[in-house]
Amino acid sequence: MGKRSKKYTEAISKIEKGKVYSKEEAVKLVKETSTSTFDGSVEVAMRLNLDTKKADQQLRGAIVLPKGTGKTKKVLVIAKGEKANQAKEAGADYVGDVDMLEKIEKENWFDFDTMIATPDMMPLLGKLGKVLGPKGLMPNPKTGTVTMDVAKAVEEVKAGRVEYRTDSFGNIHGVIGKVSFSEEDLLANLDAFVAQILRIKPATVKGEYVKNISITSTMGPGIKVENNFDK
Repeated sequence: MGKRSKKYTEAISKIEKGKVYSKEEAVKLVKETSTSTFDGSVEVAMRLNLDTKKADQQLRGAIVLPKGTGKTKKVLVIAKGEKANQAKEAGADYVGDVDMLEKIEKENWFDFDTMIATPDMMPLLGKLGKVLGPKGLMPNPKTGTVTMDVAKAVEEVKAGRVEYRTDSFGNIHGVIGKVSFSEEDLLANLDAFVAQILRIKPATVKGEYVKNISITSTMGPGIKVENNFDK
């Protein structure tokens, strides 16, 4: 293991080993223990009691954070006709159909953060699955990126929508803002994210659903958070 920087060592010294903090204390600490020279992101990680071999326990979706993410996302919409016009009016950065898909395929073009598509365009997107999938850019109905309401989807992404999905170990990660956010705004986003995960608890889960919660900044240490969000 590489030598820790002085800044990181100082940051981790502020965190009591093994202590689980209230969400208010944790948010205060995550701002104090950020070691990056840039405005780092703040992430939440939730360890859930899920068996991801069961289809109904593979969670995936999206949520619009009440205070946004602090990042402006570039949106590409694959649609035709009136839907393409609606996407442009809603503020999509790029709109097109076959022309945009060819640009991705032939030029290896990925100057966007989110792709939204109308259902009729999905057959054309199939052949790009191998390049879009690994980058997390393939539109999906579960995350609201395959939809006829393209205007709403564009507005939500621009407003601060974050996607989430369980990994093979039953963990879920999500960005809840930037280190520069106020404690109040980070708390509002944390509450909203956790509430969403609690809301979609699969009916087949037995016993404790949330094993633990922690938050961290981009280059800072992890801080354990009390699991009392549903109280």
